[in-house]
Amino acid sequence: MSQLLDSEVVTHHALVVDANPMSRSVLMQHLRSFGFAVVKQANRIVDARDMLEGRRFDVVVCDYHFDDGVSGQDLLEELRREQMMPYSTVFIMVTGEATYAKVAEAAEAALDSYLVKPFSANTLYERVKEARQRKRVLKDIFDALEAKQMERAAQMCIERFEAKQLYWLYAARIGAELLLGMKRNAEGKKLYDAVIAAKTVPWARLGVARAQLADGDVAMARRTLESLLSDQPQYADSYDVMGKVQMEQGQLVEAMETYKTAATLTPGCILRLQHCGTLSFYMGDAGVAADMLERTWSMGHKSRLFDVLSMVLLAFLRFDAADSKGLSLANDTLRRFSETYRHSLRLRRMAQLGEMLMLLHERKASAAIERAREAFKEMQAPEFEMEAATNTLSLWSRLLRFGVDEAEFKSVVVALTRRFSVSKATMEVLAASVRSHEAAPSWVRESHADVMKLAEQAMNHAVAGQPRDAVTTLLSHGEETGNAKLIEMAGLVAQRHRDRIDGIEAILDRASNLSKRFCSPTSHIAGVRRSNRSAGGMVLRVASNKPPASKAASEPIKATQPAATSAQAA
Repeated sequence: MSQLLDSEVVTHHALVVDANPMSRSVLMQHLRSFGFAVVKQANRIVDARDMLEGRRFDVVVCDYHFDDGVSGQDLLEELRREQMMPYSTVFIMVTGEATYAKVAEAAEAALDSYLVKPFSANTLYERVKEARQRKRVLKDIFDALEAKQMERAAQMCIERFEAKQLYWLYAARIGAELLLGMKRNAEGKKLYDAVIAAKTVPWARLGVARAQLADGDVAMARRTLESLLSDQPQYADSYDVMGKVQMEQGQLVEAMETYKTAATLTPGCILRLQHCGTLSFYMGDAGVAADMLERTWSMGHKSRLFDVLSMVLLAFLRFDAADSKGLSLANDTLRRFSETYRHSLRLRRMAQLGEMLMLLHERKASAAIERAREAFKEMQAPEFEMEAATNTLSLWSRLLRFGVDEAEFKSVVVALTRRFSVSKATMEVLAASVRSHEAAPSWVRESHADVMKLAEQAMNHAVAGQPRDAVTTLLSHGEETGNAKLIEMAGLVAQRHRDRIDGIEAILDRASNLSKRFCSPTSHIAGVRRSNRSAGGMVLRVASNKPPASKAASEPIKATQPAATSAQAA
């Protein structure tokens, strides 16, 4: 058929993603007949991802099945997670009968429509037209998001949901995500509950679990997820959040199995491969880690989804395997990233790690050890964060083989643990970083217990009616160790008892300064960090039609930790 979809289509761009040349040609011909000004094509998911990162398309028609094991749903999920696709873009999936159930499930997540083969030009026309109509109806909400007017956008979503106006379910999901993003967890959960009452959908039940987790109710979040996974075992987003819950509970082995399941369900998802590969590395499963991280690099090195931490971990694995060529390539890659984005301290530290591993491999141990000692001196710097700590511990556990004294290694382990162990989860990650040394994990746990004991002793002062002593003790220990938990506890106690503490303003200023120094946003591995972004959700940052300023500045592996949040590589 040859009929314009609407008056705007003559200025709009479309993208067809299909491995079959004939199908691709037919789809392109149909879209041109509907009036699209420009119709582009891609025969692989990786090419489509690059195109969508670099420019804006108004309509994407994507096949579900690709021979390399990556699916159209994998692409959709990553676009949705990483906000590389504006809300105004229509995404339509094409599938065969065999995969209909999976695509129908995806439709509840972020899909605008889907087509089951074979289909006619008229069916495609109607699906695209209907999807574009929904975008127009919800335009005010999308415009508010583009203008970063989150409160206004959330209110419009709530009003549309309550009035059961056209597309109320879609609006409800956007509104609930906005409320969670604004830390209005109770309101977000209420909206998810209302959606469930009106129409039970997996994403609403997952939203309830995410709201519970955001409120610190880890046990309840786990029960919600267990129920959801029992009913929807193929719902990959649920495994992301369950993995995060398990990490919060310090169950790294269970979390790794959960992340493996998510990666198996979506083998083309770069983020899940990175997540699984990273945790496998720290859990000592070198084979799985190498496989996952190599696939991550192969599939995603041109994408802003790629996290350079993956290459750091590959450098460690190649060093351990005495793979000269592989280590050299990893080192060159880290150096190129650092030179390309010179403003990034994070990338510079990663490049330095690569150089130190090369020195060790070349038997220049004394030079590597001296550089490691110099780098460790930065551990009290504000920008030295958990990821840097785990990388440092991974390096020092290898330096033992090259003459570093065990007592010196222990001092490094204890100092980093006292600074960064703020919960059972962070303790387990730090212990995993030094698992190659028989005694080192126990040093981590003992140091964590020491920090908790310091906190308990200080809080005894508050219980005894001496809040000023409690606060000053916590601040002194916090300043000495750099531990964010101690500093944050001091601030909370000071606020709670401010009317009973002499010189409270000076104390609060000290707490604030220490918080800025040691509690700044940070990032690190698989599921242990506090983030404004909720795993498994329809993330609400409006995508730009411009390519990213730094592909190296991709966000680290997703998840959360008590005293830190995600940061760009820069």
